[in-house]
Amino acid sequence: MSSLTLLNENGSLYTYTAGKGSEFTIKEQPFKSRVAFSAAHVVSNPFANTDPLKDAQIDWENTLAYRRHLWSLGLAVAEAMDTAQRGMGLNWEMAKELISRSVAEAKAVGGRIACGAGTDQLIPHPDVTIDEVIAAYEEQCEFVEAQGGQIILMASRALAAVAKSPEDYEHVYRHILQNVKRPVILHWLGEMFDPALKGYWGHTDLDKAMEVCLRVIHENADKVDGIKISLLDAEKEIRMRRLLPDGVRMYTGDDFNYARLIEGDEYGHSDALLGIFDAIAPAASAALHALDEGNNKKYHEILEKTVPLSRHIFQAPTYSYKTGIVFMAYLNGHQSHFRMIGGAESARSITHLCQLFVLADEAGLLVDPELATNRMKLVTELAGIN
Repeated sequence: MSSLTLLNENGSLYTYTAGKGSEFTIKEQPFKSRVAFSAAHVVSNPFANTDPLKDAQIDWENTLAYRRHLWSLGLAVAEAMDTAQRGMGLNWEMAKELISRSVAEAKAVGGRIACGAGTDQLIPHPDVTIDEVIAAYEEQCEFVEAQGGQIILMASRALAAVAKSPEDYEHVYRHILQNVKRPVILHWLGEMFDPALKGYWGHTDLDKAMEVCLRVIHENADKVDGIKISLLDAEKEIRMRRLLPDGVRMYTGDDFNYARLIEGDEYGHSDALLGIFDAIAPAASAALHALDEGNNKKYHEILEKTVPLSRHIFQAPTYSYKTGIVFMAYLNGHQSHFRMIGGAESARSITHLCQLFVLADEAGLLVDPELATNRMKLVTELAGIN
């Protein structure tokens, strides 16, 4: 096994040799005890002769191939979410084509899919009206359902900018939920993922915001499959899931504490809708099958090794986590390059990427350590490490 030179946090160089690679046993059967969505990234087209910030293009072949990879591991796909750089390079027009192509692919292979519907065709501004927010949500929800996808009702930057009270949120969500054809997954995205969503549900106090969100869910329980919360606060998630109506799922979006939350306690558990599952998909699949078998020890042996990697990828600024997700796909040969729409490959330092490589290796997540090492060398050389 070849070695390479990496950079540590204090700025010094050291030699590192990757281990023997991943050895996860993947069973070809659906999960029994948990619903598990992986939010999926998009692969950019590095050869597109367009402005990479304003008009980045998607490599459709490899983007869809990665979704087939996730489905082959038993995971469902959460499409056109923040992991796909929604609102950070992926606009609504691009998202429409992504949703259309991915839903068609899901039908072809029998995979489960849910798709993000929001209001990102509206530029957030105090002059935007509540009616315009509703119309934007309706447009996107109608499109997702017309393609045959389940809706993930994403948080709205426009609503956060214009809402004057919790009642404004309740009015908008009540209207949308009353008109969808099938139950949706709500998504409460914390400000660490998107600073524009600070004070969502009409409160900066998360406990008060939770009360508003729960009120919306209880009043429309027949139209809510579940809620994904991404607050990186395990105790708040546990508290909220115990207050949900019967039949409404809690989908953890906690990329710091997912192992504990998915396992659950005597009062219940969280299902999963996670960005980190994109990067740790084989481990997630093997762990969930172990949980199905009642082998909680094996479940923890697999997943706990991935938590340091996830905490590293999702460190502040949290919204830059997409860079680490795509870097993992590059290291593992799912794409031939480390380029991202919007130029987001530059959002993390070379030191960060070096540590990511080591943590991925320690978690057994480098499928082919020799390939990953050679690709890491290219990245370090470009950064001036010889």
